[in-house]
Amino acid sequence: MAGEKGEGSVAAALFDVDGTLVDTNYLHTVTWWEAFTQAGYEVPMADIHRAIGMGSGQMLDKLLPEDRDKDSDAGVRMAHSTLYATYRSRLRPLRGAADLLRACKRRGLAVVLASSADEAEFDALRAALDAEDAIDATTYSGDVESSKPAPDLVEVALDKIGVPAGEAVFTGDTVWDVQACRKAGVPCIGLLSGGVGSDELTSAGAVEIYRGPGDLLAAFAGSLLGTRLGGGGSDVAQLASADRAPRRGRCEGRSR
Repeated sequence: MAGEKGEGSVAAALFDVDGTLVDTNYLHTVTWWEAFTQAGYEVPMADIHRAIGMGSGQMLDKLLPEDRDKDSDAGVRMAHSTLYATYRSRLRPLRGAADLLRACKRRGLAVVLASSADEAEFDALRAALDAEDAIDATTYSGDVESSKPAPDLVEVALDKIGVPAGEAVFTGDTVWDVQACRKAGVPCIGLLSGGVGSDELTSAGAVEIYRGPGDLLAAFAGSLLGTRLGGGGSDVAQLASADRAPRRGRCEGRSR
């Protein structure tokens, strides 16, 4: 598939879903807060929001006491899933999300969704997004042993479409997305739609920043997704290098 676009081209567009394509991050924050409260934990919403985008196991380890009874974690996860399920019929895509996927598809990119959500949540996200015609492959937490910020989801997504890391671009909204991409050798475009600031995303290694999917769509031709690169694809991999400074010029005026 990568060879079809020729040397130096981006061949695949990988996307996170929660907070990147569908407006869910604050719903997750509230429902995790309620789940923690029901289990007797006091966790500030600000701390929960900053952990959204991690796999649930990593999130609980980050937010809850190390000496807790981890056998009770399953109950906390179930409480969150039950609370969040009440919103599933009301989930809404972010402005321009489905059209962004279709723009990638029209350009000839393989489009892959790579989400840390469990299967039920992921199915609800896909239904809300309503862009099945533009999606080539998907992967979610059930496909991997470790979710973001581990690179597993990104690597499985690449394996499913047969595209090397050096010919793919990921779009996400959290530092956990960016960290996973850097470990996998894939450059990450950061969106502010999940509530994480531009400085945090660029410090983590995001190569471009936009307010949301609609803004990325509006700037598509000049973005990393729409630009033909030189050098046989190695330029893409270099953008994901830990030693490369983030590119800020494209998005001045879009960051907050």
